[in-house]
Amino acid sequence: MIFILMSVYPRSLDLQQLLFLDYAAIYSGDLGGPESLHTPVPLRGAEYTTRRAIIEQGLYLMSMRRFVDVKYGESGIEYHAGENASAMLGIIGGSYSMKLQERCNWIAEQLGGKSAVDLQRLFTHEGHRWGAEFVSPTSDANEE
Repeated sequence: MIFILMSVYPRSLDLQQLLFLDYAAIYSGDLGGPESLHTPVPLRGAEYTTRRAIIEQGLYLMSMRRFVDVKYGESGIEYHAGENASAMLGIIGGSYSMKLQERCNWIAEQLGGKSAVDLQRLFTHEGHRWGAEFVSPTSDANEE
């Protein structure tokens, strides 16, 4: 999450946006971006739904160390890079983290300005590739 939040800084993202962008960073090739970091296995779209709790827990832990800041506003809870985020990125090395940073920069350019509803529409449209639907039970993204 720190890589994503630093890439879109100073923008804040809600949990739904972070979930979509996290998936996009790992499987960027599915969206016309750089080669995916992970092998594009069948039914990989299910990862989106299973990662929500993990990401929520991670955001909580990262907020305790000021890697992530939490904003409570009229539109809900949003997250942005905290004061220690850049220091954390500075100590993470290796080729995987460099590739992840490249993907996060790409998604920030391509998808970082999209709302959660716009991202849901995109992922629902492209979902046929992943074998899972990115539609929540309360979604109005398909109503048009």
